Formats: sequence, C-alpha cells, structure tokens
Amino acid sequence: MVTKSTRNLSLALLAVMFGLLVAACAPVPPAQGGATGAAASPAPATVQPAATNETLKLALIPVLDTIPIYIALQNGYFQEQGLTVETVPVKSPQERDVLLQTGQVDGVLTDLQGVGLLNKDAVKVKAVYTARRPFSDAPLFRILASPKAEIDSVEDLKGVEIGISNNTIIEYLTDRILAAEGLTPEEIKKIEVGAITVRFEQLMNGNIKAAVLPDPLAQGAIAAGAKLVVDDTAHKDLSQSVLVFQDAALKAKPDPVRKFLVAWEKAVKEVNANPEKYRAVLMEQGRVPQSIQESYKMPPFPERGAPSESEVADVTAWLKAKGLVNRDIPYGDMVDTSFLPK
Repeated sequence: MVTKSTRNLSLALLAVMFGLLVAACAPVPPAQGGATGAAASPAPATVQPAATNETLKLALIPVLDTIPIYIALQNGYFQEQGLTVETVPVKSPQERDVLLQTGQVDGVLTDLQGVGLLNKDAVKVKAVYTARRPFSDAPLFRILASPKAEIDSVEDLKGVEIGISNNTIIEYLTDRILAAEGLTPEEIKKIEVGAITVRFEQLMNGNIKAAVLPDPLAQGAIAAGAKLVVDDTAHKDLSQSVLVFQDAALKAKPDPVRKFLVAWEKAVKEVNANPEKYRAVLMEQGRVPQSIQESYKMPPFPERGAPSESEVADVTAWLKAKGLVNRDIPYGDMVDTSFLPK
C-alpha cells in the first residue's frame, strides 16, 4: 500500500529532480571548430568524417525524440556518410527557434505547429521526416487528472480548466482530441501554464485539476498518483514530431541533409531492433524520471515517412482559426519529401 507520506515524498523527489534537470539543460556555447553535446551524453557530440567535411548543425531540446541522433553519433553512422553533425543543446523552444531563424543552426526537431508559425509570412523552414508518432503502447502526450480531482473520464472534463501551453502542439492536441472524444468547443476550458515543470507540480498538488504532459514525464506523474483521462494513441494522425531544416540549408546542403536522414534511418532500425541496448541513451537524452527508470521502455520510432497532406492541412487550419497565421499555407511550403531516403 502507498501511504500518504510515501506519496508526498515521491512527489517531492520528482519536483527536485525536474528542477535539477531544467538547470542541467542550460545551453553551452559550441566549442571552437567542434560541437557541443549534453554534458554527460553517452555519445560524442561530434564525429569527424572520414573523408569529406560536410557539416550540419542542429539545435536540440533534451527530449527522447532526438535519441536516434545520439545513437547515430555513438555508432558512427554519420561518419559512414562522410558527414559531421554538430549538436547544440538548448533549454526551450524559443531559444531553439531563434537559433534556426538567425541561421546559427541548419535544423531542429520540432512539430508541425512550430513549422507553421515559422512559415506564417513566407517559407523559412520545411519538415523532411517524421521523427516520432504515437504507437498503441507508446503515446507522445497524455491528458491527466490530478490525484486530488474527481475526474475519471473525458466527460468529467467538461468546463474544467486544463493546464496547457498556449499556441503549441499541446493546445492543438487538447482541442482536437477532446473534440474527437465528444466535447464541444464551449465545453473545453484551458489555462496557460507554460513551464512544463510548473504544470506538473500544479497538477500533482491539485492547484489545477487536469493538464497535458508529454511522456515520459506523464508516465512519471501517473506513477505518483495522477490519473490518465485520454492520450494520443487513439488519435495517431494528430500527434508527431518532425525533423526540420532551414529552406536555405536544404538548397545549399541537399546532399548532407540526405546523408543525415540515411544515418537517422539506420539508427531508428537499430534502436527498434535492440531497445534495451540503448537504455543509457534513453535515460540521459529522454530525461526519464528516476521513479520510473526501471519500468520505462524505449518507445518505437517510425521508419521512413513524412507528414501527410491532411495532417498539415488540419494543423494550418487550426493555426489560422486561432489567428496565429493569416494565410492558407500550402503543403509544399511546410513539407519536402524529396529528401527521404530512397
């Protein structure tokens, strides 16, 4: 039996741990002539190519979606392609997007909502590969109820303020999933709690009755008493992360981008075939809460693919309806499938 004191201790430990993780994710300037990886990454930050000196630089938030990059670095897959990949760790989407917009990096891992916002006036970036999608036993996002709230179903969320991050994939999924589950727009209530660690703490403390969190943090919340209401596994066409490059980089460095995706795809096949072999990478780059490190499994990664036209159209329609963009952004302005490995 889990006692009240034990649960409180678990919550306190989780809160401390996430505070430390946020501090640990502060950006570090790239080394002269090289790259900067996570401080304790199990993979080298940069692998020098055997022959040519083609280089790509990526700004990465520490999320498990980026794991194939670190596996490719660790196993020399970029080196096999004659490619240097430099990783620049960043602590927030805002910092990541500034580096991309100012040309300090060639690419990032983000979502379609981010691509649309960056392209709201003109084409600046394009998605070239879907990095992650939900699988039946591996969601990307979950809508959770506080341990202190009497919420057990989507129906119970009518009129309840749900902690989200405004104008992001978090809000998009909240709107779309709850609508698909039967709630009307008037019944869906949201409250801005932008910082993910604050959202987690307010949910667990009962300051907000519900919140949307990504895995593995969401699974950590469930282990500490939060209740799963619904996740994106039943709505797989709504949720994905994507590899994105500057349009200028795609034009200037087409061969390096193609080589990057060949190495990425090789890393995906390797981790899908041998997930337990890369638990150290999962724990480090996936930021798995200590309380679930023994039980949390490496999620599967999708193989070759890109966002569909219908997925892009729905995201851009949502962005336009919210007034975040003023134009109907064509599929070709958002996605370029010509870089997918043959």
